[in-house]
Amino acid sequence: QVQLVESGGGLVQAAGSLRLSCAASGRTFGSRSMCWFLQAPWKERTFVAAITWSGDTTLYADSVKGRFTISRDNAKNAVYLQMNGLNPEDTAVYSCAAVKDFVKFSLDYLTRPGAYDYWGQGTQVTVSS
Repeated sequence: QVQLVESGGGLVQAAGSLRLSCAASGRTFGSRSMCWFLQAPWKERTFVAAITWSGDTTLYADSVKGRFTISRDNAKNAVYLQMNGLNPEDTAVYSCAAVKDFVKFSLDYLTRPGAYDYWGQGTQVTVSS
């Protein structure tokens, strides 16, 4: 069974940090670009960050640039999101997703849900003021 399972979420005070992990099983995602999305209550899912299969290129939403860092360890079939300088506006469920083959690595494509074929169920991040 192919699964992406997120962990590392929780309750943190403003300006705090969290490190999210996305562990894949059932198949290797070492050849896939991977992304993080967030979904706030009653809001649409929005793009957070993406990383190429080799980890040589990353993309970030403007709202998280300089605060969040996406990384991966293909030997562990995992992707991570280091979240620093958190604020209440970051409160959301964070999910990881695998990019389909041949999808161009650009925001024009990676912000589209149709670019992904595997999603995790997400981990809750709550930032208090």
